[in-house]
Amino acid sequence: MDDTDGGHGPVFTAVDPATGRPGRSYPGMTPDQALAAAQAARAAFEGWRRTSFFERARLMRAAGEVLRRRRDEFAALMTAEMGKTLTEGRAEIEKCAGACDHFADHAEAMLAPQPVDMGGPRAQVVFRPIGTVLAVMPWNFPFWQVFRFAAPALMAGNTGVLKHASNVPGCALAIEQVFAEAGFPPNVFRTVLVGSDAVKALIEDDAVAAVSLTGSVEAGRKVAAQAGAVLKKCVLELGGSDPYLVLDDADPEAAAEVAAAARMVNGGQSCIAGKRFIALSGVREAFEQALARRMADYRMGDPNDPATKLGPMQSIEARDAIHDQVRRSLEAGARLLCGGEIPDRPGAWYPATVLTNVRPRMPAFDEEVFGPVAAVIEAADEAEAIRLANDSPFGLGSGVLTGDRARGERIAVDELEAGLSFVNQNVRSDVRLPFGGVKHSGYGRELTAFGIREFVNIKSVVAQDLPRAAGGTE
Repeated sequence: MDDTDGGHGPVFTAVDPATGRPGRSYPGMTPDQALAAAQAARAAFEGWRRTSFFERARLMRAAGEVLRRRRDEFAALMTAEMGKTLTEGRAEIEKCAGACDHFADHAEAMLAPQPVDMGGPRAQVVFRPIGTVLAVMPWNFPFWQVFRFAAPALMAGNTGVLKHASNVPGCALAIEQVFAEAGFPPNVFRTVLVGSDAVKALIEDDAVAAVSLTGSVEAGRKVAAQAGAVLKKCVLELGGSDPYLVLDDADPEAAAEVAAAARMVNGGQSCIAGKRFIALSGVREAFEQALARRMADYRMGDPNDPATKLGPMQSIEARDAIHDQVRRSLEAGARLLCGGEIPDRPGAWYPATVLTNVRPRMPAFDEEVFGPVAAVIEAADEAEAIRLANDSPFGLGSGVLTGDRARGERIAVDELEAGLSFVNQNVRSDVRLPFGGVKHSGYGRELTAFGIREFVNIKSVVAQDLPRAAGGTE
């Protein structure tokens, strides 16, 4: 984001992470213009809330069609603004379209009235939209993070206002265009191009009923405090330092294949990417060697090339922060198995990296490393592995790699402190599963019936015939 343009709104300039060169610039909004957009969305809510599920579903399916028709264009936009590979960008757009279809198909059933037997009067629980939801979204999945919120929120009858990350302005405006092109009524979904300093005023304005944020723990604390001060609900999906337990009955090669895929999704720039791999002592050496080989296969390359598996990080500043975490971990006693060096080339590049001998109180253990860095930690036995997995302020995703599925499922169900836990698979979001975390990874859920009900009024309604007054006449 650049300085303001002649006293008007700020100017948002995208930067190509692969080259470090500036891209397209977009005029932003003043704080007053952003508030006016939110108020327009609130005014649109009065009509939108009364549309039928059939009509909302028709429009939401049309949004999915727009996404599929413009898939390559939107994937290229993500590549230009935050460095996502074209292959991953195309898959992200298809996932968004699938979410549109899913909530178009299922929202009415998810929000169907629930009868309650009270032994006399007619009683039911109904779900009604609450108004305009402000979404504060990050850059790492510029379309999916937004549609994960917007598809259920709009299908529930709410309207939405998007304040996106400042480095993906083109994506932010493109999402607004998707809903407009699909035929949604004006102002049902608005994008406001403003900086983070404008968020507080938006939250405090009467036009906004609730807030959804995906981002850092620091951002979550600020938004939660601001929303709490005006008694508005928020859903927070924050950081993660996902642990994967590698048990002594796991095949090292098979475990390494899952672990590498888990670590390297989106170049490692994912809250639910596997980050800490806690291997039992009997399998640790074979596993880490196999992991280093798998990770080395993710060679840096042009994100526009369909064969590329690792593009640039989202910015040079982010790349340097990742490298600093690696450096400090090595100084504290970790050992480097591969990667770990900044290449001598323009752009925000960082290689796939594996650290071993990682222990608590090292950055690679304690902090969220938001890049292609895998940390291997040795545990003496299953109990210590569980303790190390839970020794984190985060609790978003987790995994167990084992040759005994029942053993892994027991640990996943009963032992791991996380909102998601997958056995012998990499953790991922799916419209059929609730998504969210515990501890410093946030609260509330997205997706499924749990997610769509976060931003509705869950209302109890009891009704019976008016009793006839005593002494009344026919």
